[in-house]
Amino acid sequence: MNANRLGILVVVSAIAAQTLLLQSCSSFLEEYSQDNDYVRTWNDLDELLIGNCYMPVVEGEAFSAQANYGSFLHYLADELEENNTPYMGKAAAYDDSRSWAFGYFTWQQRVGQNDTYTDFYQENKTWTKVYNLINVANNIIESVNDVPSSTDEEQQGVHKVRGEAHFLRAFYYFWLANIYGQPYNPATAAADLAVPLKTSEAVEDIKFSRASVQTVYDQVVRDLQTAETELAQVRAKQTSLYRADVTAVRLLFSRVYLYLQQWEQAATYAAKVIEAHPQLQDIVATTTAKFAVASNPENLFSMGGDDAPCLCYYAYQSFRISDDLYNAYGSNDNRRRQWFWHKGLFTGSVKHEEGNKYTDQDPANKNYYNYAYYEGYRGVLSPVSSLFLLRSAEAYLNLAEAEAYQGHSEPALQALNALRSKRYNAGATLSGLTQADLITAIRHERRLELALEGHRWFDLRRYRVCGVQPERISIVHDYTIYESRTSINMLERHRFTLTEDDASWTLPIPEEVITFNTGMPNNGNQWRTYETIAIN
Repeated sequence: MNANRLGILVVVSAIAAQTLLLQSCSSFLEEYSQDNDYVRTWNDLDELLIGNCYMPVVEGEAFSAQANYGSFLHYLADELEENNTPYMGKAAAYDDSRSWAFGYFTWQQRVGQNDTYTDFYQENKTWTKVYNLINVANNIIESVNDVPSSTDEEQQGVHKVRGEAHFLRAFYYFWLANIYGQPYNPATAAADLAVPLKTSEAVEDIKFSRASVQTVYDQVVRDLQTAETELAQVRAKQTSLYRADVTAVRLLFSRVYLYLQQWEQAATYAAKVIEAHPQLQDIVATTTAKFAVASNPENLFSMGGDDAPCLCYYAYQSFRISDDLYNAYGSNDNRRRQWFWHKGLFTGSVKHEEGNKYTDQDPANKNYYNYAYYEGYRGVLSPVSSLFLLRSAEAYLNLAEAEAYQGHSEPALQALNALRSKRYNAGATLSGLTQADLITAIRHERRLELALEGHRWFDLRRYRVCGVQPERISIVHDYTIYESRTSINMLERHRFTLTEDDASWTLPIPEEVITFNTGMPNNGNQWRTYETIAIN
């Protein structure tokens, strides 16, 4: 069946019981369409939407790519680096996520490769999990046409359910296309490969092929257009951060148009978001305010889990915020002080409140970060996500970037400076920049503002094919080989380089998907070689 070959977990929907049943058979998964006998009203579909179509909030974990639908993105770009800092509380402490992350951090042909090259961890599960959510959306979109809509209440409910389902399907296909597909290049998008596209709820016994990047983006745009039309008709104000409204749709639309290099449309939608929701958290006037919290006035929408506090560990054999990222924040930038915990060679992320464990520790203690953030957030449900978060700061950046590409320096600077005024103690206002320097400044600001929110890898990919001021970089990651998992004795250091034109700028499709879909091409990822660096 198609689900077998796609690796999709698909829904058996019994809304009366409000459960999601997942059926597995040996090496494949079977798909069943929704049992419409249980669908009576839009409320039934709304309950399915909440419970089975929105990404669930998951517990914080240090290695939660399977739980968080994309935590591996943090390891691919230049936001994290290896940490070999002694953990003063234990002689040989280490982070359990390090070996698991190796295949992503070093851009292996198969991302499950372990660091001894002797075995594989499981394949990337984002494909399976996200297609499962898409199948729920497909069922809801089909079923909403059959529920009663004669009263005003029913009509409002139908608009809401249909709009949110189309928004989610758009978000999920956008996500998949940017993980497993080529970045959008207008000149080649019709031929470049993205992911299989399925918008029907019907079971089809066929082999799936990869749709083009253009085809997938066209579907994303159509879904967002429908979502905007439907949710614009919902009169009740959305009061939940975890449900999408028309402003959230428009922010995602501005991002999609930015990736599509349709600058005028990207600017138009970003401006609509700012008009509706101009609020920015002022971390200059209020220097003690926590940022990654549900009460942040910038928040528009959040779903899924948050692993950001658990990415770094103050110990040997772990990860830290890269020096390159940390040093990119100037001394007058309040984000440097408020969003990071720095001691010696170690930097960790503290956009969040302290975890609810071990908070009696002294912040001056060398073990404080591990206790209050890494260990403190294990098993804690975060109020905001680290990847699927929409907030107004992005709208200002999208507007600035789109206007700058069009040569409109004044509105670009106005948007950029509006954000910078809430971040910098002094020197926030930029002026007199050439178009090239302005674009560089906006991209730099984007890196700083959206750190650890899942944007950096995608941004680096799209800059490579941008029609205005393309930017192609290489990334270097060092990975140290230790005597054992619990040892502090370093044997040698391996240096891996992701070159400017490497195929691994796109993640490989999971092996089981390629196996089931005979003839489906993968992305050309190669086995990695490395340079051996002496231990100082």
